[in-house]
Amino acid sequence: MAESFFATIKKELVHRQSWPSRRDLSSAVFEYIEAFYNRQRRHSTLGYLSQRNTRESRKPTTEHT
Repeated sequence: MAESFFATIKKELVHRQSWPSRRDLSSAVFEYIEAFYNRQRRHSTLGYLSQRNTRESRKPTTEHT
């Protein structure tokens, strides 16, 4: 699974542009993982939901009557 993750980052982020510095690339990778990969990107292993949507759908609901 880790190989798939790194292949995705390379394909969707790293190889799409040139990076002026290692720091710029590092910041972009962090932003990609935190803002997009974990929150928005749909994952086939999660039924094509984002990780955020998967966690939210698993939260117990409380009903007040």
